[in-house]
Amino acid sequence: MKLRNVCLALAVAALTSGCSDVMDVPLMGNTRSEKEKDEVTEAQDKAEASHQVDPTAAIRVSPEDEHYIFELDEAVSREHVYYRNRYGIEIAGDLYVAKDAEDGVKYPALVVGPPFGGVKEQGPGVYANQLAKRGFIVLAFDPSYHGYSGGEPRYTGSTDFYAEDFSAGVDYLGTLENVDREKIGAIGICGSGGFALSAAAADARIKAIATSVMYDIAGFGNSATGDARQEMLSGLAKARWDEVDNGPTVNFSYPEEPVEEVPAELTGNNAEFFSFYGTKRGWHPNALGNVTATSDMSLMNFPSLAHLSEISPRPILFVAGENAHSLGFSETAYENASEPKELFVVPDAIHIDLYDDITKIPFDKLESFFKENLS
Repeated sequence: MKLRNVCLALAVAALTSGCSDVMDVPLMGNTRSEKEKDEVTEAQDKAEASHQVDPTAAIRVSPEDEHYIFELDEAVSREHVYYRNRYGIEIAGDLYVAKDAEDGVKYPALVVGPPFGGVKEQGPGVYANQLAKRGFIVLAFDPSYHGYSGGEPRYTGSTDFYAEDFSAGVDYLGTLENVDREKIGAIGICGSGGFALSAAAADARIKAIATSVMYDIAGFGNSATGDARQEMLSGLAKARWDEVDNGPTVNFSYPEEPVEEVPAELTGNNAEFFSFYGTKRGWHPNALGNVTATSDMSLMNFPSLAHLSEISPRPILFVAGENAHSLGFSETAYENASEPKELFVVPDAIHIDLYDDITKIPFDKLESFFKENLS
């Protein structure tokens, strides 16, 4: 099946369900103790209280509320940071710096965005943790309206907001004394791959871009025409009236607590995504769903990659998994991009391998790419 047909098939499901990483899964039962469940509920209550005071403000996280899917390297320090994007939304980020970084030295820096529906404590942190050891100042962030970043209604999604959050990360990095403003790059994982490219197309301060197992989320709906698009529009019209009458709705695709096994009824991509987001491997309380139903009105109307070819002469590295269902997106984007560009395919890797598997994520390649192009 050609990629365009795959996009059309996935678009109807993704843009009418608003579910994380193109899937819709019923909530599963609780497998944690009542104490652990209460701790998650308490953290969520704190988040809601914070937004009631100032809906644009990010949530300040106490150490007992933190949940990372990886161990911080002993050679790396991590600091919670907060800054505003140009729309006034306060972004929650984590700044990773090698402990042996020298005072008075300016380092190259990277801003890393999460998969669509993901948060900084998952894949972005994995990448930042490793790349900080290799001489980069690295910022991992939660997108606006997601995770611990500000914005109401929660889970609102927009092509423009997702791209802007990369530029806001560049803003913040450029204020640091140990960062060289002329040496800032971006990494987008999964859905953030398309948004990182969109940001770079409009923000020349981003000097080099890498995507990892990229999805072009906005491309789903924008690729639909004729009856397929009309079907999506009809569904969104109903969702918009439902939102007017009852408030925003979000389909939460993953369980409130991680489970041990993937539900037997799930197959293919759905089973793969659940094996990350629904289990202890990648579960996070802020990554149970994706966007409000009406967010798709933006995502299907404003494409991310319209100016992909104009990123040149800045370089792009497309990292993909040999067996990843997202491979076609990297191949198509590579074909449409102008030089300098490179497609790097990781052997025997499926899509989620490049979220967190440090034995498969090509950190040597990422290091050499950014050091060469941010020199």
